[in-house]
Amino acid sequence: MKQHQKPWTREELILAINLYCKLPFGKMHKGNPEVIDLAGLIGRTPSSVGLKLGNFASLDPTLKARGIKGADHSSKLDKIIWAEFYENWDEAAYESELLLERIRSDSTQKPKMEFSGLEGKEKERTVKTRLNQNFFRQAILASYNNTCCITGISQPELLIAGHIIPWSVDTKNRMNPSNGLALNGLHDKAFELGLISISPEYKILISSELKKNKTESVKQYFLAYEKREIILPSKFLPDHKFLKYHNKRRFIK
Repeated sequence: MKQHQKPWTREELILAINLYCKLPFGKMHKGNPEVIDLAGLIGRTPSSVGLKLGNFASLDPTLKARGIKGADHSSKLDKIIWAEFYENWDEAAYESELLLERIRSDSTQKPKMEFSGLEGKEKERTVKTRLNQNFFRQAILASYNNTCCITGISQPELLIAGHIIPWSVDTKNRMNPSNGLALNGLHDKAFELGLISISPEYKILISSELKKNKTESVKQYFLAYEKREIILPSKFLPDHKFLKYHNKRRFIK
């Protein structure tokens, strides 16, 4: 660390990882408005935040698997906080979103979510659900650059951040971005019902049920994509074990 450089705190690092998850890989630079926004909230320069995001990129195993390296100047605390996220996505994501809302409330910025009119356990459950859904959606869409991984549709309003292993089945990996796919509404529903799946080799699989349907619409929207490779995300590749689960437990072969 350079002389007179202010050490990063635990809270600042949690907020930086939160932003890392929500930004496409190529947009983690000092000129990005979201980087500038976080820098203002925590009293750091956009350059400092951009460099920290690069440090986290060097710790990301999904980038390492693709031969992509970040700025390898991560500190011991960087590695500790990063490990906390990877070992417990559900709680870490919620903590980071809650912290971000609190920081916004303490600044001149208005929080992005309002929870007035709720009290007690109802408020606690609602707050956690909304904040977690917000985190997961932003992380998935950022990883896939706002693009459906099957069709290439790139209109965010039409996209859903879907889970590979359903929300209700694996509570530990509800917020894990490697348990998510960016899909348009039609293919998300088909994936949920097991009418399509994705192999561990990232190939699109079509169920026997859909193959029985001889209509032109099924041929156009489903059969035409069979055995094609999905559009891979820039970060957080779908985990092979999650895809295997869907192939075995959900997919109608």
